[in-house]
Amino acid sequence: MTVEEMVAVAAAGLAAGSINAVVGSGTLVTFPVLLAVGLPPVTATISNSLGLVPGNLTGAIGYRRELAGQRGLLLRLLPASVLGALTGAFLLLHLPASAFEAVVPGLVGLAVVLVAVQPWLQRRLRTRPGGGPGDVRGARLAGLVAGAYATGTYGGYFAASQGVLQIGIFGLLLREPLQRLNAIKNVLTLGVNAVAALAYVVVATDRIDWRAAGLVAGGSLVGGHLGSTYGRRLPAPVLRTAIVVLGLVAIGVLVSR
Repeated sequence: MTVEEMVAVAAAGLAAGSINAVVGSGTLVTFPVLLAVGLPPVTATISNSLGLVPGNLTGAIGYRRELAGQRGLLLRLLPASVLGALTGAFLLLHLPASAFEAVVPGLVGLAVVLVAVQPWLQRRLRTRPGGGPGDVRGARLAGLVAGAYATGTYGGYFAASQGVLQIGIFGLLLREPLQRLNAIKNVLTLGVNAVAALAYVVVATDRIDWRAAGLVAGGSLVGGHLGSTYGRRLPAPVLRTAIVVLGLVAIGVLVSR
């Protein structure tokens, strides 16, 4: 890897850390750059997952105010996300990429639609009995746990637009402002990427490019702080628009691969 390529990878990590803290599509920046500098797809995916963990951490810390009162919900959802991450890591190491990538654009497209229509859906849901901001029980809780597992599996396998999927699903089931949904997303994404990265270190060390992972890590560490510092100040309509736009970009990138 040349000096110019190393700078490009670190810069991609910086951009990805910022984007992940605000939206959750940073892999769309780092993954193509890692491929461009010569890493095989699986090696690029694994190295990228390791490198993005520091940015996930700083992003989650930056949103700590929006996490107030959500500890109980996170304790219910995090185990499902972790189990999903292990499932996704297993699939990455044992299945051909085409087996999962065929459905990814459709999943991201569904998430974009859910994010876009979330205000309308929440207004309709408010007309039904129960379901206040702190009312997470029964079918609603089951849906959240299933969504956490599904998005964790996706994140452990590929990770691109994992955050868009999470906000789309959780926004449909939770009566919370968008920034508080984003805070939940950041914590669950941290759990997913950290567990998947640990699994890769244990069982697939030979497929890790440590230099690339380190460069992405350094950039994402700073990017996660910057993204959470400024992203949490964005008005909900602006944040929602950013999520939808990057989701559409993700679909375009995935379809054209």
